[in-house]
Amino acid sequence: MSKRKIVITKNLHVDLVRQIEEIVPNWEVIIGKDKEVWGGSHINDAEIIVGYQFSLDTFANLKWVQSSSAGINHFPIKQFIENDILLTSANGVHAYPISETIFAYLLSLTRKLNTYVKNQQAKVWHHGGIKQEIHKKTIGIIGVGAIGKETAKIAKAFGMKVLGVRYSGLPVQHVDEMYTPNQLHLVLPQCDYVVVTLPLTKETYHLFSEEQFKQMKPTAFFINVGRGSLVNEEKLVRALQEGEIAGAGLDVFEQEPLDVKSPLWNMDNVIITPHTAGSTEYYNQRVIEEIFIPNLKGYLAGNKPSINLVDYSKGY
Repeated sequence: MSKRKIVITKNLHVDLVRQIEEIVPNWEVIIGKDKEVWGGSHINDAEIIVGYQFSLDTFANLKWVQSSSAGINHFPIKQFIENDILLTSANGVHAYPISETIFAYLLSLTRKLNTYVKNQQAKVWHHGGIKQEIHKKTIGIIGVGAIGKETAKIAKAFGMKVLGVRYSGLPVQHVDEMYTPNQLHLVLPQCDYVVVTLPLTKETYHLFSEEQFKQMKPTAFFINVGRGSLVNEEKLVRALQEGEIAGAGLDVFEQEPLDVKSPLWNMDNVIITPHTAGSTEYYNQRVIEEIFIPNLKGYLAGNKPSINLVDYSKGY
């Protein structure tokens, strides 16, 4: 009888490999980033897969996928549903790096560090018209999950007023006022900074378009670290060009890589990062130790994974 199999399509530190193998001593564990390591029969025979991008010829053996990303839109969800395959995400592992990136945007745009970097490269000594500061301002966090909660916590260190938007509308520590998505129009006019950390679903597609940018202050900055398609990019470009908002920090885009012809590249009031806000030296460790291993122990005991189990009806 062949052994049950786990395929992990990432390179892992030896300590993480050891932890997994100790839990499943009688399983075959295939680990490696290169497709040559896990492709072919290995991926198709696997009962459990940990990874991000892979393709299967059959779903007959697969029972559970642990995504190595927070997003799940790239997976064949229809086939997963039809074959009763469980899916868990990597939500939560990004809270520190993405919240740090959010404040890197906020500080850079507010204190014009992006302008000064360009001036330095051109050897130009110029004031740049700097005058704004973050302290005591209002930040709206659209999507108060793990990232939003950490962002709210940091915002309080700057004495900021924190407004939050979440589906439940339930209160969260460090958030002064909580709203539901249908109250977004009440939140945007109040904000000096709008930070979007939502997942992409049918309901959130192009949540930010012309109407929403018109509701924002002309002095407000827009930050998107969720998914590119949360935003109608054409309307965002227009809002920036016409001064409806002051600037933007963008890590995600409707098309990635961002088209070289996009006007966003040449805007002085825009900071672009290539979908790297969640990158961290601790990424694999958090996915394996904080999500996969606890879920694996439960799975071996006959239970469904309890951490980050995706609800297919909600899309996250």
